[in-house]
Amino acid sequence: MPVVSFKGVTKRYGEGEGAFTAIRDVSFEIPDHPGRGEFVSILGPSGCGKSTVIRMIAGLTPQFPQTTGEVLVDGKQILGPGPDRGMVFQDYTSFDHRTVLDNVAFGLECQGMGKAERNDLARHWISKVGLSIKRDADKHPHELSGGMRQRVAIARTLILKPRIILMDEPFGALDPPTRSKMQDNLVDLWREQSPTIFFITHSIEEAVFLGDHILIFSNSPGTVLKEVRVPPPEKPALVTQRDPKFQEIVWGIREIIDKLESSNRAGD
Repeated sequence: MPVVSFKGVTKRYGEGEGAFTAIRDVSFEIPDHPGRGEFVSILGPSGCGKSTVIRMIAGLTPQFPQTTGEVLVDGKQILGPGPDRGMVFQDYTSFDHRTVLDNVAFGLECQGMGKAERNDLARHWISKVGLSIKRDADKHPHELSGGMRQRVAIARTLILKPRIILMDEPFGALDPPTRSKMQDNLVDLWREQSPTIFFITHSIEEAVFLGDHILIFSNSPGTVLKEVRVPPPEKPALVTQRDPKFQEIVWGIREIIDKLESSNRAGD
Protein backbone atom coordinates (compact mmCIF):
# COMPACT_ATOMS: atom_id res chain seq x y z
CA MET A 1 0.00 0.00 0.00
CA PRO A 2 1.41 3.46 -0.89
CA VAL A 3 2.45 5.79 1.91
CA VAL A 4 0.84 8.70 0.04
CA SER A 5 -1.38 8.63 -3.02
CA PHE A 6 -3.21 11.29 -4.99
CA LYS A 7 -6.03 10.09 -7.21
CA GLY A 8 -7.37 12.62 -9.71
CA VAL A 9 -7.02 15.51 -7.24
CA THR A 10 -8.21 18.99 -8.20
CA LYS A 11 -8.25 22.07 -5.97
CA ARG A 12 -10.44 24.98 -6.98
CA TYR A 13 -10.99 28.23 -5.07
CA GLY A 14 -14.15 30.27 -5.45
CA GLU A 15 -17.14 29.87 -7.74
CA GLY A 16 -18.22 31.01 -11.18
CA GLU A 17 -16.14 33.40 -13.27
CA GLY A 18 -13.87 34.26 -10.36
CA ALA A 19 -12.91 30.65 -9.65
CA PHE A 20 -9.21 29.74 -9.64
CA THR A 21 -7.92 26.20 -10.15
CA ALA A 22 -4.59 25.63 -8.37
CA ILE A 23 -4.03 21.97 -9.37
CA ARG A 24 -5.96 19.76 -11.76
CA ASP A 25 -6.27 15.97 -11.91
CA VAL A 26 -3.07 15.29 -9.94
CA SER A 27 -2.29 11.59 -9.57
CA PHE A 28 0.80 9.89 -8.13
CA GLU A 29 1.77 7.18 -5.64
CA ILE A 30 4.70 7.09 -3.23
CA PRO A 31 5.46 3.45 -2.41
CA ASP A 32 6.06 2.07 1.06
CA HIS A 33 9.54 0.53 1.14
CA PRO A 34 10.21 -1.59 4.25
CA GLY A 35 12.49 0.39 6.57
CA ARG A 36 13.09 3.24 4.11
CA GLY A 37 10.99 6.21 3.10
CA GLU A 38 11.39 7.86 -0.28
CA PHE A 39 12.79 11.37 -0.69
CA VAL A 40 10.40 13.10 -3.09
CA SER A 41 11.57 16.36 -4.66
CA ILE A 42 8.87 18.53 -6.24
CA LEU A 43 9.81 20.87 -9.10
CA GLY A 44 7.80 23.13 -11.37
CA PRO A 45 7.23 26.73 -12.46
CA SER A 46 6.14 29.34 -9.92
CA GLY A 47 2.44 29.16 -9.12
CA CYS A 48 1.97 25.59 -10.37
CA GLY A 49 0.54 24.28 -7.08
CA LYS A 50 3.56 22.63 -5.45
CA SER A 51 2.76 24.09 -2.04
CA THR A 52 -0.91 23.20 -2.50
CA VAL A 53 0.06 19.53 -2.83
CA ILE A 54 2.13 19.26 0.35
CA ARG A 55 -0.28 21.38 2.39
CA MET A 56 -3.05 19.00 1.34
CA ILE A 57 -0.95 16.12 2.64
CA ALA A 58 -0.44 18.07 5.87
CA GLY A 59 -4.20 18.65 6.14
CA LEU A 60 -3.76 22.43 6.30
CA THR A 61 -6.53 24.80 5.21
CA PRO A 62 -7.32 26.49 2.86
CA GLN A 63 -5.52 24.05 0.56
CA PHE A 64 -7.16 21.13 2.36
CA PRO A 65 -9.63 19.65 1.60
CA GLN A 66 -9.40 19.01 -2.12
CA THR A 67 -12.30 19.91 -4.42
CA THR A 68 -12.37 16.53 -6.17
CA GLY A 69 -10.35 13.31 -6.04
CA GLU A 70 -8.72 11.45 -3.17
CA VAL A 71 -5.68 12.22 -0.99
CA LEU A 72 -4.69 9.13 0.99
CA VAL A 73 -2.07 8.35 3.62
CA ASP A 74 -1.63 4.61 4.14
CA GLY A 75 -4.83 4.10 2.17
CA LYS A 76 -6.93 6.33 4.43
CA GLN A 77 -8.51 9.70 3.68
CA ILE A 78 -6.80 12.64 5.37
CA LEU A 79 -9.11 14.32 7.88
CA GLY A 80 -6.78 17.14 8.94
CA PRO A 81 -3.33 17.61 10.53
CA GLY A 82 -1.92 14.63 12.42
CA PRO A 83 1.18 13.52 14.36
CA ASP A 84 2.21 11.23 11.49
CA ARG A 85 3.02 14.33 9.38
CA GLY A 86 5.43 17.15 10.18
CA MET A 87 5.97 20.42 8.27
CA VAL A 88 9.04 22.63 7.80
CA PHE A 89 8.41 26.00 6.12
CA GLN A 90 10.73 28.39 4.27
CA ASP A 91 10.15 31.16 6.78
CA TYR A 92 11.56 30.54 10.22
CA THR A 93 8.69 29.45 12.43
CA SER A 94 10.41 29.40 15.82
CA PHE A 95 8.87 30.97 18.92
CA ASP A 96 10.93 34.10 19.58
CA HIS A 97 10.32 34.11 23.33
CA ARG A 98 11.60 30.53 23.73
CA THR A 99 15.19 29.31 23.75
CA VAL A 100 16.48 26.87 21.13
CA LEU A 101 16.10 24.07 23.68
CA ASP A 102 12.50 25.01 24.46
CA ASN A 103 11.65 25.43 20.76
CA VAL A 104 12.92 21.95 19.90
CA ALA A 105 11.14 20.42 22.92
CA PHE A 106 7.86 22.26 22.27
CA GLY A 107 6.02 19.39 20.56
CA LEU A 108 6.95 16.96 23.32
CA GLU A 109 5.75 19.49 25.89
CA CYS A 110 2.40 19.63 24.08
CA GLN A 111 2.25 15.84 24.28
CA GLY A 112 2.66 16.01 28.06
CA MET A 113 6.20 14.62 28.33
CA GLY A 114 8.06 15.59 31.51
CA LYS A 115 10.59 18.42 31.39
CA ALA A 116 13.71 16.37 32.12
CA GLU A 117 12.93 13.73 29.51
CA ARG A 118 11.93 16.17 26.77
CA ASN A 119 14.98 18.37 27.39
CA ASP A 120 17.28 15.34 27.12
CA LEU A 121 15.69 14.45 23.79
CA ALA A 122 15.86 18.07 22.64
CA ARG A 123 19.61 18.21 23.37
CA HIS A 124 20.06 15.02 21.37
CA TRP A 125 18.30 16.54 18.35
CA ILE A 126 20.04 19.90 18.67
CA SER A 127 23.29 18.00 18.27
CA LYS A 128 21.93 15.81 15.43
CA VAL A 129 21.12 18.83 13.25
CA GLY A 130 24.60 20.27 13.69
CA LEU A 131 24.07 22.83 16.45
CA SER A 132 26.12 23.09 19.63
CA ILE A 133 24.38 22.19 22.89
CA LYS A 134 26.88 24.29 24.84
CA ARG A 135 26.79 27.39 22.62
CA ASP A 136 23.32 27.34 21.07
CA ALA A 137 20.78 25.60 23.34
CA ASP A 138 20.13 28.65 25.52
CA LYS A 139 20.04 31.20 22.70
CA HIS A 140 16.85 32.75 21.36
CA PRO A 141 15.96 32.63 17.63
CA HIS A 142 16.90 36.29 16.99
CA GLU A 143 20.47 35.42 18.01
CA LEU A 144 20.79 32.76 15.29
CA SER A 145 21.64 32.90 11.59
CA GLY A 146 19.07 31.81 9.02
CA GLY A 147 20.72 28.42 8.61
CA MET A 148 20.78 27.85 12.36
CA ARG A 149 17.10 28.76 12.67
CA GLN A 150 16.22 26.24 9.96
CA ARG A 151 18.21 23.60 11.83
CA VAL A 152 16.05 24.37 14.88
CA ALA A 153 12.89 23.99 12.77
CA ILE A 154 14.09 20.64 11.41
CA ALA A 155 15.02 19.39 14.89
CA ARG A 156 11.61 20.46 16.23
CA THR A 157 9.95 18.38 13.50
CA LEU A 158 12.20 15.30 13.66
CA ILE A 159 12.03 14.99 17.45
CA LEU A 160 8.37 13.97 17.05
CA LYS A 161 9.37 11.18 14.62
CA PRO A 162 6.66 11.77 12.02
CA ARG A 163 6.41 9.19 9.28
CA ILE A 164 6.04 11.91 6.64
CA ILE A 165 8.00 15.18 6.59
CA LEU A 166 6.80 18.02 4.35
CA MET A 167 9.33 20.73 3.50
CA ASP A 168 8.31 23.87 1.59
CA GLU A 169 11.49 25.46 0.19
CA PRO A 170 13.24 25.27 3.58
CA PHE A 171 16.66 26.24 2.19
CA GLY A 172 15.51 28.86 -0.32
CA ALA A 173 16.72 31.87 1.68
CA LEU A 174 20.13 30.44 2.62
CA ASP A 175 23.50 31.38 1.12
CA PRO A 176 25.10 28.68 -1.11
CA PRO A 177 27.71 27.32 1.38
CA THR A 178 25.12 27.02 4.16
CA ARG A 179 22.65 25.48 1.74
CA SER A 180 25.13 22.75 0.74
CA LYS A 181 25.82 21.91 4.37
CA MET A 182 22.09 21.74 5.11
CA GLN A 183 21.56 19.43 2.14
CA ASP A 184 24.25 17.04 3.38
CA ASN A 185 22.86 17.13 6.92
CA LEU A 186 19.33 16.44 5.69
CA VAL A 187 20.47 13.42 3.64
CA ASP A 188 22.23 12.00 6.71
CA LEU A 189 19.12 12.50 8.86
CA TRP A 190 16.86 10.97 6.19
CA ARG A 191 19.05 7.87 5.93
CA GLU A 192 19.17 7.48 9.69
CA GLN A 193 15.48 8.11 10.45
CA SER A 194 13.95 6.78 7.17
CA PRO A 195 10.87 9.04 6.94
CA THR A 196 9.14 9.78 3.65
CA ILE A 197 10.10 13.35 2.74
CA PHE A 198 8.37 15.72 0.32
CA PHE A 199 10.69 18.61 -0.54
CA ILE A 200 9.71 21.63 -2.65
CA THR A 201 12.52 23.57 -4.30
CA HIS A 202 13.14 25.84 -7.29
CA SER A 203 16.72 24.54 -7.56
CA ILE A 204 17.03 21.66 -10.02
CA GLU A 205 20.46 20.77 -8.62
CA GLU A 206 19.03 20.57 -5.11
CA ALA A 207 16.08 18.46 -6.27
CA VAL A 208 18.32 15.97 -8.08
CA PHE A 209 20.85 15.75 -5.23
CA LEU A 210 18.27 15.19 -2.50
CA GLY A 211 15.50 13.30 -4.24
CA ASP A 212 15.42 9.69 -5.30
CA HIS A 213 11.96 10.42 -6.77
CA ILE A 214 11.27 13.73 -8.55
CA LEU A 215 7.80 15.01 -9.45
CA ILE A 216 7.83 17.68 -12.18
CA PHE A 217 4.67 19.78 -12.31
CA SER A 218 3.20 21.54 -15.33
CA ASN A 219 2.25 25.19 -15.58
CA SER A 220 -0.80 26.32 -13.60
CA PRO A 221 -3.17 24.67 -13.00
CA GLY A 222 -0.51 22.15 -12.05
CA THR A 223 -0.57 18.46 -12.78
CA VAL A 224 2.21 15.85 -12.71
CA LEU A 225 4.00 16.20 -16.04
CA LYS A 226 6.82 13.73 -15.44
CA GLU A 227 8.28 11.49 -12.73
CA VAL A 228 12.06 10.94 -12.60
CA ARG A 229 13.96 8.35 -10.57
CA VAL A 230 17.45 9.32 -9.39
CA PRO A 231 20.10 7.24 -7.57
CA PRO A 232 20.50 8.36 -3.92
CA PRO A 233 23.62 10.51 -3.33
CA GLU A 234 26.77 8.71 -2.23
CA LYS A 235 28.98 11.79 -1.80
CA PRO A 236 28.55 15.32 -0.36
CA ALA A 237 26.56 17.85 -2.37
CA LEU A 238 29.54 19.87 -3.65
CA VAL A 239 31.23 16.70 -4.97
CA THR A 240 28.10 15.04 -6.37
CA GLN A 241 26.99 18.15 -8.24
CA ARG A 242 30.23 18.19 -10.29
CA ASP A 243 29.70 14.62 -11.50
CA PRO A 244 28.94 14.38 -15.28
CA LYS A 245 26.10 11.89 -14.71
CA PHE A 246 24.53 14.26 -12.19
CA GLN A 247 24.82 17.16 -14.64
CA GLU A 248 23.23 15.07 -17.39
CA ILE A 249 20.14 14.48 -15.22
CA VAL A 250 20.03 18.17 -14.27
CA TRP A 251 20.17 19.35 -17.88
CA GLY A 252 17.47 16.91 -18.94
CA ILE A 253 15.14 18.33 -16.29
CA ARG A 254 16.22 21.91 -17.03
CA GLU A 255 15.09 21.50 -20.63
CA ILE A 256 11.62 20.51 -19.40
CA ILE A 257 11.41 23.43 -16.93
CA ASP A 258 12.73 25.93 -19.52
CA LYS A 259 10.05 24.86 -22.01
CA LEU A 260 7.36 25.27 -19.35
CA GLU A 261 8.60 28.73 -18.39
CA SER A 262 8.86 29.79 -22.05
CA SER A 263 5.30 28.68 -22.72
CA ASN A 264 4.22 30.53 -19.56
CA ARG A 265 5.81 33.76 -20.82
CA ALA A 266 4.30 33.29 -24.28
CA GLY A 267 0.86 33.06 -22.67
CA ASP A 268 1.28 36.30 -20.69
